[in-house]
Amino acid sequence: MFNKVLIAEDLDTISIAVIQALETLSIVEIHHAKYCDDAYLKIKKALLDNVPYDLLISDLSFKTDHSKNKLNSGEELIEAVKIAQPDIKTIVFSIEDKSFRIQSLFNNLGINAYVSKGRNSIPELQHTIQRIYDNEDKIVSAELSHTMRDKSIFEIEAYDISLLKLLSKGHILDEIAERFKQLGTTPNSTSSIEKRINKLKVYFKASNNVHLIAIAKDLGLV
Repeated sequence: MFNKVLIAEDLDTISIAVIQALETLSIVEIHHAKYCDDAYLKIKKALLDNVPYDLLISDLSFKTDHSKNKLNSGEELIEAVKIAQPDIKTIVFSIEDKSFRIQSLFNNLGINAYVSKGRNSIPELQHTIQRIYDNEDKIVSAELSHTMRDKSIFEIEAYDISLLKLLSKGHILDEIAERFKQLGTTPNSTSSIEKRINKLKVYFKASNNVHLIAIAKDLGLV
């Protein structure tokens, strides 16, 4: 079984339930973080100390408060962690049920499993941890298994997510192009970005950029 596990969850009642569930699996070290930044720092410190985590279990949504954080969602946390420690196993434990968002987690962030929070989610989480330890991959809650079989879902890339997020923050084409150049994201010319936006609008049947962002938010993409 895994030796060292980190739980990123901001609700005490859920984190306590998850910790108790992990204890029954004889996991030696179980750590918890309420903020994504704190979780990331724990991952980094464990790497520096040469005692890395084996598994990260993270929610997607974290409530904002007075604390200032660079990472504000489970997606942002997992993306940063995967850069620091690409081989870490990851489970998303969330109430999210949107197909686009769940497929994006597997396709773009390389998560190992998605467990839906619900009445029987703790036993399912325990079973999922064992399955991942046994080298199974792409595990999703039974009630959401259709999300992985739905071939009609557009293949949203990490590029598209970044583009939609910048659009949702009010950035214009020139600003997005400059941001992509700074990050080394390609293609980053204004014409290429405009073509991609138009492609997204056609697919989502959006009449304009505002409509596109509204649809993206409804689907949980941004």
